[in-house]
Parts: sequence; structure tokens; C-alpha cells
Amino acid sequence: MPEGVKWERAGLVGAAIGVVAAGAAAGVAIERVTVGRGMRRRARLALDATGPYGTLRGRAGTAVAEDGTELYFETDDADPPEAEQAPAARRSRNWLRRRAEAGPPVTVVFSHGYCLTQDSWHFQRAALRGTVRAVYWDQRSHGRSERGRDQVAGRPATIDQLGRDLKAVLDAAVPEGPVVLVGHSMGGMTVMAFADQFPEYVAERVAGVAFVSTSAGKLAAVTLGLPAAGARAFRALAPGVLRMLGSQVDLVERTRRATADLFAGIIKKYSFGSDVDPAVGRFAERLIESTPIDVVAEFYPAFTEHEKGDALSVLDGLPGLVLAGDKDLLTPSAHSTEIAEKLPDAELVIVEGAGHLVLMERPELVNAALALLIAQAADGVRSPVPQALRELAGAVDA
Repeated sequence: MPEGVKWERAGLVGAAIGVVAAGAAAGVAIERVTVGRGMRRRARLALDATGPYGTLRGRAGTAVAEDGTELYFETDDADPPEAEQAPAARRSRNWLRRRAEAGPPVTVVFSHGYCLTQDSWHFQRAALRGTVRAVYWDQRSHGRSERGRDQVAGRPATIDQLGRDLKAVLDAAVPEGPVVLVGHSMGGMTVMAFADQFPEYVAERVAGVAFVSTSAGKLAAVTLGLPAAGARAFRALAPGVLRMLGSQVDLVERTRRATADLFAGIIKKYSFGSDVDPAVGRFAERLIESTPIDVVAEFYPAFTEHEKGDALSVLDGLPGLVLAGDKDLLTPSAHSTEIAEKLPDAELVIVEGAGHLVLMERPELVNAALALLIAQAADGVRSPVPQALRELAGAVDA
């Protein structure tokens, strides 16, 4: 087989594997075969130019991980309540008394998933902006964070290391006050690893926790919607193929860019359980495409080693939310059910017809469920709860 053809095929395989691992892969939709490549490329460019998703920005900051990796985060501050904005002479005595008795405000910290960035929380950020203090961060080697220095030196990426990265972000961005931890997919695993390693912090500072489309372990048994034989073959071959592709970054990235239009149907299948706005689908593609193949390769083995079911006991008793789509092929909803069984005080929400990126597919439902959790957590620590947040939370029962 000619060398160029061999690497072209390897690039296609690598692109597919990268998308599967990230949260999006499996077959090309029929319309992708029948519509011209040039037309698809023009459509992608049009969506990139007009889509507003991922454009929200906050106050930038940097935390430093234990290996020196710089972790980028952004903070959205809550707007002061109307009574606080009014002149002192107009503030009621009762309001001043309640304000003095209230504890410090809650900060919500969002951890994103594998091959995504903090921008994956776009819809939640838009809904919560101004109502609560929130921190969004890019995990090491993702988004605007620095490439992991340990990984550059040849050391493996681990979920435990991500838990320690979260601690560094908390220390830098939220030095005081109660926090609510929210994690999607790998971000949820990061929260579990953090709780496992820093139980004292959880006891003193954590007021609530949310797990979205994630797992506490047993990921090696997930079939990805493939027949049993195909799933076994994928698990056996993926690590080696990814290592090979990760060693040929420039070649593979060129191939991924050249064939990006072929994988839109793949991304759709593994990201969503229903039809979504094309601009939302393209938004998911952009996030996944932004993750270099060598980063995909470095992180993939960590998931089969992830086992943090016992760590959930550290979070037991806190207000909690466990949410997943029932069409999730990457972290099946049964994994969320198992998490909820270990957190009996948490609310379990299984979203009918939704896939792995339920936070983009059904944002109104996810936003309302998160708002309710944040309000419950704030009430639990006597923190002020803006009326706008309570109104958003009320949509859960609407």
C-alpha cells in the first residue's frame, strides 16, 4: 500500500477515534454522502461566521497546577441586587438586616468534558450570567489552558491529576465562600477525583454538586452503541492507534481538516439523541475539532482506569443533581443512575431523547435544574439567592 494512502486511511481512522472518545462518533449520515463537499464546506463556514455560541467571555485569570501548567479560567460576577444598587436612604431596614445575616455568596464552578472547552457551557452561562458568581475553566491541554507540562515530558494524563488541577483553580478563583461544583463527562470525573483527594475541602466549602452525563467507572464495558465484537475490537485497538496518530500530529491534523465535513454525521450521532439546530451541531464540531490528536491520545487511557464510585461518599448529604440523556452512547444513563444511588439526596433527571451533549441539546431543562440546585445549595448555607435565579429554577416544574 502506498505510504500516502496508508497515512490517509490512518488519519481517517484517527479522526473517527478522536471523535468517538470525545463524545461524538459512529456513521456518516446519508445526506453527507449525497450533498456535495463544497456545499458542505460553505455551509460550515456560514455557520461559523453567524453562530453566537461560545462567544461569551468573562474576567480572565490563571491558576498554576502542581507541574507548573497554567490553567485558564474566567469569572462571571453576579450583579448586585436592586436594593443594593439603590441609594442608602432608600434601602429598607429589613433588607439591611437580612443582608447582614446572610452568608457569603455561592460561586458555581463549571468543569467541561473531554475534547471540549469551557465554551461548551455556553447556554448555561447565558442563562446564569448576572444571577450568580460563576467560574468556567479549561482543563489542561484543552481550550486556552497550557498544554500539560507533565504530558509534554511524557507522563500520562490521569483523572486524579485533573482533580488536583481543579483544586488549583478553586484556590485561585474562589479563595473563600461556598462553592457548587458542576461537571460534564470528564468534568464530572474531575469533580469525583477532587472530592476523593480533598475531603476536608468538601466538608468545609462545597455546598452542592452536579454531575451531567458522566460516570463513576466501568467505562471499559461501554459498547458505544456498537455490536459486542466491534466494541471489543475498538477497546483493544484504540490506544495503540491513538499513540501512533499522536506521534504524527501534523499529518493527522491536516487529514482531519481535509475530511472534517465527513464527520458531521458521526458527531451528531454520538453527541445528540435528537435533531438540533445546525448551528448548535456545528458548535459541537468546532469544539471537538479544536482538540489536537495528540491530546486525544494522551487522555484516552485515563478513562478505562477511572473508578471513583467510593469517592462519592464524600459528597453524600449535599444538595445534588445527576442528569443524563437516555440516548447517551458514551456515558450511558445507567451510569448516572448508579451515581444517584450513591447520592440519595441528589435529584436524578434522565432526559428523554437526549444524548451526551444534553447541555446543548436541552439547555432549558438543564439550566432550570442547575438553577434549582444552586438555589437549594445557597439556601443551605444561608447565602443570598437572587430572584432571577429562583424564577429560572421554577421552570423545572413548568
